Amino acid sequence: MMKKFLLPFFLLGCLNARAEYLFNDSHFHLTNYIQEGTPIQKYVEIMGDTVGRSTLFGIPLQQQWSHRISGEHAPKYYLDTDARLYYYSFTDAFIAMAYRSLPKESQARLDPMITGFNPTDMYAADHIKRVLQTFPGVFSGIGEFTVHKEFVSSKVAGDVASLTDPALDKILDFAGEVGLVVLLHSDFNTPFPKEGAEPTFFKQMKALLERHPKTKIIWAHVGLGRIIAPVENQMAGVKRIIEDKKLSHVYFDISWEEVAKYLVQTPQTTKKVADFINKHPDRFLLGTDEVAPADKASHEKVYWQYGPLWNLLSKDASEKVRKLNYERLFDEARKKVRAWEKKQGFVDTTSRLPASKK
Repeated sequence: MMKKFLLPFFLLGCLNARAEYLFNDSHFHLTNYIQEGTPIQKYVEIMGDTVGRSTLFGIPLQQQWSHRISGEHAPKYYLDTDARLYYYSFTDAFIAMAYRSLPKESQARLDPMITGFNPTDMYAADHIKRVLQTFPGVFSGIGEFTVHKEFVSSKVAGDVASLTDPALDKILDFAGEVGLVVLLHSDFNTPFPKEGAEPTFFKQMKALLERHPKTKIIWAHVGLGRIIAPVENQMAGVKRIIEDKKLSHVYFDISWEEVAKYLVQTPQTTKKVADFINKHPDRFLLGTDEVAPADKASHEKVYWQYGPLWNLLSKDASEKVRKLNYERLFDEARKKVRAWEKKQGFVDTTSRLPASKK
């Protein structure tokens, strides 16, 4: 089965459309909140014949280990301590070097993303450009990065990110210019909202999306979270975005086990979600949102969690959500970003030999 990935790069998209693998992963973290993770060679082995292609990024936030707060207990996750999170820019170099350590046939299966920037910083777009200049031929997008996230936003040191921040507009303008896919996490609401109230962040998010019609944006987790649960007005908001012709550049991923628990909570819920996706199959992507998985079962668990949903989707919708939407978006991004890099004179000078022969 692995031989199918040894064909020339330009044939990869056509091949993937016919492959027997189960899904492409639009949302995958190689490393965790303390910048540790799965060795990249092992991750390719974990993908095996199950996952055709995958995004590849770390986590832009580092969890501080404050001895004053947790003593000898070393936190490994943001819920393990009250200590601050801070932006960790080295993640981009780490991801790029890990990617470059692979042979070309393995690289062709991965789409690295730039995440190590502060979305409140007007210099953030310059960081993204600098990463592209330093590692040409590597990155296809930016993200996952966070604006509003339950339990996380309030822990980040420095300014609070906002959907109305000019720094964020500058980032999305630059992504659109280059052709980078954007994977953005922003909750559509605050925890424990007043019943019947309009979602806190929806208007701001919609306005942001409207300001950047030339940028391909994936709204991570459909705006849901651990306790940011779906309600009627949230589903109505997604519908408003999808049915707005001015927002055809906006997509949604259904990644994360915390999201799956809502979308397949009951047979009635699953049918409602399936009916909606069947009407708009071009706008959704599957992602796992797994963080540094140790094995194949860990990486695939979200896919199997969505089993009831796959059973209710049409064949066409299922193929698009699991595979084809990913390939369409990221094939286009690869082409545009490489062309932009070439125009800027950013040249990949690394050896073309497989890592084992360097």
